[in-house]
Amino acid sequence: MAYVPGVALLAALVVGCSAGADGNANGADSKAGSPTVSPAPPGKYLTLPAPCRAVPRSTLKDLLPGAAELPGDQQDKVFRGSAAVTYDTDRKVGCSWKSDAPSATRSLSVDFERVVSYDPAVSDDDRADTVYAKKEKAAGLSSSATPGPPDEKGEESETSEGSGKAEDPADADADTDATGSAEPSPSESSGGSTDGTPGSSSSPEEALPSRILDNLGDAAFLQDLPKQAGSPTQHHTVSVVFRTSNVVVTVRYAEQPALITQVPDGRELQEKAQALARKLAETLSE
Repeated sequence: MAYVPGVALLAALVVGCSAGADGNANGADSKAGSPTVSPAPPGKYLTLPAPCRAVPRSTLKDLLPGAAELPGDQQDKVFRGSAAVTYDTDRKVGCSWKSDAPSATRSLSVDFERVVSYDPAVSDDDRADTVYAKKEKAAGLSSSATPGPPDEKGEESETSEGSGKAEDPADADADTDATGSAEPSPSESSGGSTDGTPGSSSSPEEALPSRILDNLGDAAFLQDLPKQAGSPTQHHTVSVVFRTSNVVVTVRYAEQPALITQVPDGRELQEKAQALARKLAETLSE
């Protein structure tokens, strides 16, 4: 009988452990029934093309008149292009070309930006749409598309580091990426004369105004920047920006005549910039 208290104590401990095990099992069952959030799908593109090889040589000959007449070594240098400085070629790359002819100087640049979302609830495509929408707004345009999600602080710091810039392309580059300059005044974007007199339909600088483009990627716009009022040169730039999945592409095409009395053909610049943008979109979709 002297050992009964010890046996009773052991039995009490066994009962307590069994109760705790049952409690844990019940808790596990309740958690298993809670809903799980599936991460947003990743973007279509995991890498970017080599930018200086993205434009065929035959296309460059058409866009850069006079380059084909240069000596062999100089011609190769022009068509080789100059790669943009970047620290992450999987996120942002670019290339530019320039041709100096007796009548005019033509320049071309293409930039590719692959957007990645760091919010598991927001897809790469939606984040890319936010980047594109900022560029569209900076150009003074607005499409009927629903704006994408707000920016992420995580993406800002990563994108800045990846591009080698101190600013987030979605915030800072949006004001200049599509145009290469500050947002134009209404008179500059209209495509007509900017010296205060209306341009006639037969004038060489006459071109369609900046606008949203159809049938180019998932979303696209064109910005036309003719000569700025008061500028001593007849510099004319056309930018085409489009988004396809999680990649945003910017094409800039510009002309500056040798003589101030000469006016660039804005309509031709627009047509060639759009044609190149569509070729790039087709290449990306292959």
